[in-house]
Amino acid sequence: MQKSMHPSQKDTMGAKKEGLIVFEDLGLMDYQEAWDYQEERFNRLVDYKRQPEGKPIPNQYLLFCEHPHVYTLGKSGDEHNLLIRQEFLEKIGASYYKTNRGGDITYHGPGQVVGYPILDLERLGLGLKQYVKLLEDSIIELLANYGINATQMEGATGVWLDATHPVKARKICAIGVRSGRHVTMHGFALNVNTNLDFFSYIHPCGFETKGVTSMTRELGQAQDFTTIKEQLRDILMREFLSAGP
Repeated sequence: MQKSMHPSQKDTMGAKKEGLIVFEDLGLMDYQEAWDYQEERFNRLVDYKRQPEGKPIPNQYLLFCEHPHVYTLGKSGDEHNLLIRQEFLEKIGASYYKTNRGGDITYHGPGQVVGYPILDLERLGLGLKQYVKLLEDSIIELLANYGINATQMEGATGVWLDATHPVKARKICAIGVRSGRHVTMHGFALNVNTNLDFFSYIHPCGFETKGVTSMTRELGQAQDFTTIKEQLRDILMREFLSAGP
């Protein structure tokens, strides 16, 4: 597991300095294990905000990982957007979880950068909408470095290609977050070298007529996964530490 720490220089409401934003690359990790790992750190931040007196300021986190084949449904998602039954899930070696994040259904699997920022948005001076836009803008910046012209789509979260085209619109990065007491968890999933066949078994993010894509598909060859993770980590850390007013 790769770990690095980035001290923040911003005061919060004139109080003590923030702690650290800790980056951890968890590698290939089971979805439930990663969820539990997030919850522990999320709860630590929330508990501090409920009763901060005398307690050290907890660290914030940026977690990266990959998951074995898994479908996850957001808390307000429609189960009918999973188009296969349990028997077929087992046949293709995939699992399925109902989660407490926003958004609808998505797929996670090898070759996909899954990012779980566990942040106190009040410390960073961000609202939830600003935070989601920051994630989208960071992914867009990364993709632009590879010559991929990506944008946001009006009325939908995530990062898209040809977002305004009625036929060609396709998503390259899904976003679904949870926030409690302004602390975030869950996050984004960027398709790098992802096997897109697994998306054919769902209506991705609830869209029946929108496609999905990956960096590999757009660029015509597999990408250096480690390099992309490092570049995305650096972009996100820069944006988190410069966020707010």
